[in-house]
Amino acid sequence: MSNSVLTNSAAAIALQNLTTTNNKLTDVQGRISTGLKVQGAKDNAAVWAIAQSQRADVGALGAVKSSLDRATSIADVARSAGESISDLLNQLKEKVTAAKDPSLKTQSRQLLNSDFKALLGAIKSAVDNATFDGGNVLNGSLPTGLKFLANADASAFVTLSTQNLSLSGSILSLGMADSLLTLTGATTALNKLDNSITAVNAALGALGAQAKQIEAHNTFVSKLTDTLESGIGNLVDADLAKESARLQALQVQQQLGAQSLSIANQSPQVILKLFQ
Repeated sequence: MSNSVLTNSAAAIALQNLTTTNNKLTDVQGRISTGLKVQGAKDNAAVWAIAQSQRADVGALGAVKSSLDRATSIADVARSAGESISDLLNQLKEKVTAAKDPSLKTQSRQLLNSDFKALLGAIKSAVDNATFDGGNVLNGSLPTGLKFLANADASAFVTLSTQNLSLSGSILSLGMADSLLTLTGATTALNKLDNSITAVNAALGALGAQAKQIEAHNTFVSKLTDTLESGIGNLVDADLAKESARLQALQVQQQLGAQSLSIANQSPQVILKLFQ
């Protein structure tokens, strides 16, 4: 190799190696600071594209879970109101049965009828107020029920059916027009009440089964989200233990590269001795 002050091949090689080491060090520091081994399409286009697609699904499942949480809340409010209505019907049974007593005086029958009407009013109030976020599946305002998101593609739904517990309806046939002021009225009210108790309990059973289905699907969506997030992590997360080891090794290489470059840059100084 010729000695020249114009060309220093050793310094050029040392500089190339130092630049390569610095680039690797920058990459490792980026992985450590972000925790990601694939930060963008530049790092690994295929893996990044897959991860982005899965992130989109995770975001969509977040919307599904929010929808199912709302369904759960509406169902819980409806169940609470329905159970209260069932308890009120049981109280009505006592009043109506007592009104079947043919020996009752007019005043006693009027008092029973007042209690009867008050309990019916309480049932109406429970039905009207069984609302969460504008959704009420007990008052008949939603004849087709409510549909909620079931998957990330928004192509499947879970349905919370309406159980119309309004007075004088198909399930609760008792109404404010019924009266206990006469024995005949009490007999009619008792027949309606017995049918209503059976129908209301069946409706609440159906509502409870749907609420359980929604809860189970919500749990599945949560687990699926966790699984997808774990899968994304497997694709793009950096192994920080390995990166720490790489960082230390590259830092040593960087120092040695800087020293090598310094030594190579001193080589032209030898030429000066030839002209002394």
